[in-house]
Amino acid sequence: MNGIMNQHAAGPAGRGLLQVCLNGARTAGESAAVPMTPEAMGRSAARAVAAGAAEVHVHPKTPCGQDSVSGRLVAETVEAIRAAAVGVPVGVTTGAWAEPDPVRRVERVRSWTVLPDLASVNWHEPGAEEVAAALLERGVAVEAGLWSGTPGVRLFAASPLAPRVARVLAEVTDTDPATAPRTARALLEEAAPPTGVPVLLHGEDGGAWPVLRLALRLGLDTRIGLEDTLRLPDGTPAASNAELVTAAAHLRAEAEHPPAE
Repeated sequence: MNGIMNQHAAGPAGRGLLQVCLNGARTAGESAAVPMTPEAMGRSAARAVAAGAAEVHVHPKTPCGQDSVSGRLVAETVEAIRAAAVGVPVGVTTGAWAEPDPVRRVERVRSWTVLPDLASVNWHEPGAEEVAAALLERGVAVEAGLWSGTPGVRLFAASPLAPRVARVLAEVTDTDPATAPRTARALLEEAAPPTGVPVLLHGEDGGAWPVLRLALRLGLDTRIGLEDTLRLPDGTPAASNAELVTAAAHLRAEAEHPPAE
């Protein structure tokens, strides 16, 4: 199969979707800017959307700050964000760390009373197929998380559910800013989503901004937010998700309209 890189080897950068990832598995101890309650997530989402984000990805949290896929917390989080950022798609995590038991994770998904628009499923995790199938049965779009350095790409390629996902989420776990773009290119070469399935490419921590710049050059969807990095492109701490989105929007504008030589 031809990798994603072959589909984007030439031509000007396109205007890919920009998603904001509000919090991830981070805690308030890492940054006071990380939104931890549904109300704070709603406010943060609204400001990020006003800054240019077209979609929201969030990790619902327990009162003690742990990620969760419980029906009550998913409902409270999704409703708070929808009330604050009307009409913007909202996605949630189904990461194994939020519910380590694969059987219980599927049960949780099937118990949701308020459905997000989409949910990410990390294909290298035990139970990924079953979780994705449960989401699709409920009408929730699936982001297939393919992490670099894991067997996720291979497992996804063999999955009968691959043609049914809404997006491939290419996640670069290399946090070295010098090597993350190379790791990203290798991941894109390896990955081969079904025709018509878009790709969202992103990095994390030190690799977040270099990988975002690569995604912009290739015209791919991408994301930014306090889940992926706590710092702006110049290395200063980010005060909010909106500040990160604003920086990403500026980089996208520069990629689309480079200065004349």
